[in-house]
Amino acid sequence: MLRKIDCVMIRVDNIEEAAVYYTKVFGLRPNWSGDNSIGLVFPETDAEIVLHNDTTMPSPVEVHYLVDDVVNVVAEYVAKGCQLLVEPFDITIGKCAVIKDPFGIRMCILDMTKGARPLNLKGSS
Repeated sequence: MLRKIDCVMIRVDNIEEAAVYYTKVFGLRPNWSGDNSIGLVFPETDAEIVLHNDTTMPSPVEVHYLVDDVVNVVAEYVAKGCQLLVEPFDITIGKCAVIKDPFGIRMCILDMTKGARPLNLKGSS
């Protein structure tokens, strides 16, 4: 049911400064920006690091796992012993929710039911 790691969300104070650093030092490539965040891709996978400054996220680093349909997957995982921490909510590309497994691990899950995020880098046409 977990298809892949979609992204690792990292909270930073200055998104643009962090993006320049992650690009130059770690070799990541900017892929999109918007919603006070920027997606950086790795050279050998489509997983992203998403730099953001959303202080409402409880931890500075969170892994987000891609699923086909958040609403259906949440119902199944809760029936199998997970606890729902954050009800499914809308995001730019689909829906997101947060569950906790029986071992106490928070898991952010998302789907892309609204489609991929459009490219919106500063300076691009």
